[in-house]
Amino acid sequence: RCKNLSVSFWNSYWMLPSDVCGMNCFWEAAFRYDYMKTHPSEKMHLAVVACGERLEETVTMLRSAIIFSIKPLHFHIFAEDQLHESFKDILDEFPYEGKVNYTLYPITFPSESAAEWKKLFKPCASQRLFLPLILRNVDSLLYVDTDILFLRPVDDIWSFLRKFNSTQIAAMAPEHEEPRIGWYNRFARHPYYGVTGINSGVMLMNMTRIRRKYFKNDMTPVRLQWGEILMPLLKKYKLNITWGDQDLLNIMFFHNPESLYVFPCQWNYRPDHCIYGSNCKAAEEEGIFILHGNRGVYHDDKQPTFRAVYEAIKNYSFGNDLVHSLLQPLERELQKTTHTYCGRVYKVFIKQLTKSIRDLYARRSKG
Repeated sequence: RCKNLSVSFWNSYWMLPSDVCGMNCFWEAAFRYDYMKTHPSEKMHLAVVACGERLEETVTMLRSAIIFSIKPLHFHIFAEDQLHESFKDILDEFPYEGKVNYTLYPITFPSESAAEWKKLFKPCASQRLFLPLILRNVDSLLYVDTDILFLRPVDDIWSFLRKFNSTQIAAMAPEHEEPRIGWYNRFARHPYYGVTGINSGVMLMNMTRIRRKYFKNDMTPVRLQWGEILMPLLKKYKLNITWGDQDLLNIMFFHNPESLYVFPCQWNYRPDHCIYGSNCKAAEEEGIFILHGNRGVYHDDKQPTFRAVYEAIKNYSFGNDLVHSLLQPLERELQKTTHTYCGRVYKVFIKQLTKSIRDLYARRSKG
């Protein structure tokens, strides 16, 4: 099965060379073959928007998604034109083992307001708002920022789609757990969801429902659909928003709270959860599921715990033993960070990762 495992890139196929396949490859291929044979139609769609110098960060995020996930993945990568060839060169070298394909898209905004949308908050960040209108044939989608790292299978966050009630169309995590350090409840000049607002760096969407829904708003008594509400919202609030598209989503779900499913904090764990003392209790108990290194913490020395996880996943070579090549070197680096607040709780950074590795090897052995 390992020798016959084909991998799809664009419209071409190449065969995994037999000399690359040891017993590890055989067992994983066997498991994935049996699983995909009994679940042929299941595929998880993941979208990311990459502009500027976000190539390496995006690739590292994609690597983390590939390592543990079970069902097939389809990456929808929205990137500036000059990045397309680099993405293709890198991704075509990944040993996907038959479970991943990808599509590259240009950055596109409505033509009459493209310049205004592109400069909102960060370059290209507001592209995510238009994904339901661009990917019309995609039913459900997980959008993530480039600075996301998966420490457990994408399958697990994807499963929240089945937990949506009849009114819920999307899922996000709170912006803060502790209101005393919250940004929205202290500084926002616009409506926001809940007590502390929501963070849009990890956003699970039932896009079919999004496209069908008519949203309540504070601009007109008439409910508006997704494609109709975005520009009026921007025009009304553009002088009062700081975080761009995330603020617009907060405004939208403030008026439509029944439409949002809220993740626990370990599904979008950021520096704010530990730099002022640990305040994500769920992560303390179960570990971090998705790490979000916002404010550039993967690339400076301000939060060495976050950077250590990023470097470990970036440098991991597919096919190597995950315990000796990823987990143990990472734990040694994390132990050097105990002089920081996040370093004092460094075990939450590897608790779920350890379980994910154990579960992966268990699946292989069952194969």
